[in-house]
Amino acid sequence: MTKQRRSFTPEFKLEAASLVVDQNYSVTEACKALDVGESALRRWVKQLEAERGGSTPVSKALTPEQQRIQELEARVKRLEQDKTILKKATALLMSDELGSTR
Repeated sequence: MTKQRRSFTPEFKLEAASLVVDQNYSVTEACKALDVGESALRRWVKQLEAERGGSTPVSKALTPEQQRIQELEARVKRLEQDKTILKKATALLMSDELGSTR
């Protein structure tokens, strides 16, 4: 029988990591209280500390500020891709237009 992998919401991860960082629970105590693995909680604590230090995580952000930053970075990336496509389309249309006038 295989154990199904559990998934946790960013809000739960934030609250769990906050127990250790803000409320001075030990990782072991928090793991027992929340029924989560120690390695997962340690990873969330490390991520929370990094986010509060100002770095944007590679994975899904825990803090609302970092979540907003990730959303904005994704939007900027999409807009830059759109701009590149439009530049290429314009160049293609211009080259077709120049070719038909000669």
